[in-house]
Amino acid sequence: MHPARHLTPHPLVPPASGPPAASPAPEPVLLSRGHAAGTRPLVDLARAAYDVADAGVAAMVRLALEVEDDVPLPGSGETLRRWEVLATVAAQDLTAARALEPHLDAVAVLAEAGPAAAGVDDLLEEDEGRPSWGVWAAEGPGARLRAVPDPATGGVRLTGRKPWCSLAREVSHALVTAWVDEERRGLFAVRLADPGVLVEDGPWSSLGLAEAVTSTVVLDGVPAREVGGPGWYLERPGFAWGGIGVAAVWYGGAVAVARRLHEQCGRRDPDQVALVHLGAVDAALAAARAVLVEAATDVDTGCAAGASGALAALRARQVVADAVEEVTGRVARALGPGPLAHEHRHARRVADLGLYVRQHHGERDQAALGRELLARGSSVPGVSAW
Repeated sequence: MHPARHLTPHPLVPPASGPPAASPAPEPVLLSRGHAAGTRPLVDLARAAYDVADAGVAAMVRLALEVEDDVPLPGSGETLRRWEVLATVAAQDLTAARALEPHLDAVAVLAEAGPAAAGVDDLLEEDEGRPSWGVWAAEGPGARLRAVPDPATGGVRLTGRKPWCSLAREVSHALVTAWVDEERRGLFAVRLADPGVLVEDGPWSSLGLAEAVTSTVVLDGVPAREVGGPGWYLERPGFAWGGIGVAAVWYGGAVAVARRLHEQCGRRDPDQVALVHLGAVDAALAAARAVLVEAATDVDTGCAAGASGALAALRARQVVADAVEEVTGRVARALGPGPLAHEHRHARRVADLGLYVRQHHGERDQAALGRELLARGSSVPGVSAW
């Protein structure tokens, strides 16, 4: 007889004929227990994010606009609260987080630029209502976007192709990098309703983040406003801080996956193997949480600028990415195929998170962390890096 006929149901998965697990009430994600007294806004945000999860991307973009004014800027003394907002939304729906994170990042970039972004106001006056933002800085083979001076206006026009533009059909404006010469890139604000903007219909075949469609955008002489000078976008302190904010999104997604295991263990008496998985998941999340708390403190105290900020970002992203891999793998092995096969939100969350965390470049980013560590040396003279 084929050995598969002797397989028993997975020990943690209820029989298929049993009642489906009730959806737990949306919960916030806290990075510090010291914030527990002020959780009500995060509870409300968790409910709002849960409600838009199946309402479409347009509703998710509206949510980003609604919460924008209540989210602290990085380096304002409340960076941890900012990252709790991102993690809380991600724990409910990662597509909603995919709409929120770049919008908040763009707002932070413009605030950091200050007077160097003054020309953006003229661009925004052409439209009514509050702008929704994307941030597109990726490059790709066969696609190059150039910033060309416009003698008639004294401004700049963008011409070329920009790959990896998420939600290009959903947002009203974008901050986009473009080449100002053969070696340098600048950052520019563009209005996506301009007739020179074309969003290509190229394939988006992903099962993860399926609604957060990412496209190549073609620009043909599109008026743009420069934000900072050439190289400013990548050199500013906030670039590293924004990268850690993305890790906070990954953390929120991992928390949501882990909660499914915790809930299952609470409903059924777990065996020893399940407890091993639960303990390992807790340890992984604790490490990720600790590195985010430390990074937020460094950002708010001025200790995460320049090389220190780059090192903090590489380290935080590595620890959180490792936690995501640990959590998703262990939860899958502990729960078996049932939730992935029969629970829409859980299955979608796992697929979304698997793609989202690929913004981390694996071993290449690990090598960059090691390189940065050696180049920087110890922050305290006479004391090793650890």
